[in-house]
Amino acid sequence: MARKTWLFIRAGVFISFLLVLWNFFWMLKLQQPQQLVPSKIHSIFTSPVPQLTKSEKLNTSKRHFSANVQNEKPQEIRIAAVVCGNRTNETLVMMKSALIMSRTFTRFILFADENATSALNAAVKFWPEGVLNHMSLDLRPITFPPEKAEEWKKLFKPCASQRLFLPSLLEDVDSVLYVDTDTLFLTSPLQIWEHFSKMNEMHMAALAPEHEDQSTGWYNRFARHPYYGNLGVNSGVMLMNLTRMRQFGWEKYVVPIYQEYKSKIVWGDQDIINIVFHFYAEKLYVYPCHYNYRPDHCMYMSVCKAAEDEGIKVLHGNRGSFHNKKQPAFKAIYSSIQQYSFGDNLQTLLDDMKRSLTETIHTNCGKIIDSLPKLLQI
Repeated sequence: MARKTWLFIRAGVFISFLLVLWNFFWMLKLQQPQQLVPSKIHSIFTSPVPQLTKSEKLNTSKRHFSANVQNEKPQEIRIAAVVCGNRTNETLVMMKSALIMSRTFTRFILFADENATSALNAAVKFWPEGVLNHMSLDLRPITFPPEKAEEWKKLFKPCASQRLFLPSLLEDVDSVLYVDTDTLFLTSPLQIWEHFSKMNEMHMAALAPEHEDQSTGWYNRFARHPYYGNLGVNSGVMLMNLTRMRQFGWEKYVVPIYQEYKSKIVWGDQDIINIVFHFYAEKLYVYPCHYNYRPDHCMYMSVCKAAEDEGIKVLHGNRGSFHNKKQPAFKAIYSSIQQYSFGDNLQTLLDDMKRSLTETIHTNCGKIIDSLPKLLQI
């Protein structure tokens, strides 16, 4: 009996040791960025990207007016967004902010569900003629690959992953500035668009970092999949050179990545974009945080140096910050633009924003945003 008891004890100790060892290696793996390409998509990531001939490069540069020309201003800026569910009013305020701040003709390419399409058309037709003369509204239906359309539609937020398929859906369009509907332009969209001219011939997209600080970064602490760089990127404000993305074969990467990682991704299409640029980092241009300023940049303390120096270019009210009570400063700026009437003096808008922000300085974001050198960069 004693011998059996001793054997059971030894077996228990051995099993416990194996469990501790397994747990140690698992935690170690989570703390390190994944470097290996999963076998299912190995052939995709290791296959060579098609190289352009010299004549093709020249033709691409001519089609993409801003690829190599620093001083030439575009005839139009193309802003793309995806509108589903209750995002219509938010989208109208985003469009209004772009038009208020811009003197360049702006073409809005919006992928919208039926309800949003009707609501957008109904609202925009009542905008002043002077505004309508400086814009166009190109409404298109939500379209996903038919074999898994419902699955793609529900990824993260309704229809958000539509953006992954823009290269094939907009075959006649060379480049767009994609924005989430919960963004506001506090400067001319042209300032963001001009980053196309700063890209090299390898770059096919531009994004801002997800975080500025290792200690609070989400990807470096929690991600269970590869991501770009040390801290990942946020996809809310994205310059997309669709011509180069098509030449790269963008969508042949997107679908296998989703199949491989769908049980591990948390932020939907943003995670898929991070995975692609983890393996092809040389194809991503990264601009500073003030082109995608979020509550994370001011919630605890100011962590966006570019905003401190130059002000906020694009305000991104993710996690409902324009509508809930968690970030009054973000809600105050959104409300000011929402209530602004086309044709009113922009100084009136600026004064209203400053007055509203003064009431939020009891919060970290209110205090920080109120102290920035420029609010509206008119």
